[in-house]
Amino acid sequence: MERAKESSEIGGGIMGEYRKKYDEDFKKNAVKLSYASPKSVKEIADDLGIHENLLYNWRRKYTADGDKTKYATLEEENRALRRELAEARMERDMLKKAAAYFASHQK
Repeated sequence: MERAKESSEIGGGIMGEYRKKYDEDFKKNAVKLSYASPKSVKEIADDLGIHENLLYNWRRKYTADGDKTKYATLEEENRALRRELAEARMERDMLKKAAAYFASHQK
């Protein structure tokens, strides 16, 4: 499996650490390997050069076949709905201000 490329430094991590960003194929293959191998998750994570918790997080998102789990699908839907709600609230607030402005400037 290919190792992921390092991304640029995010938020000035502790002692100049870099956050690595892994592509979806790498994650899926790591999860498939963790289910198919007789090795422990910790051993597989060590072999891949990633932290054990990262692999457990990916296992919550992907099945042994590499498909997205129900959890991952709901998480994405929740994120999209929160974004949509934030936009609706901003629009509402702008309309309130506009209504108040026009109400105060009526003859």
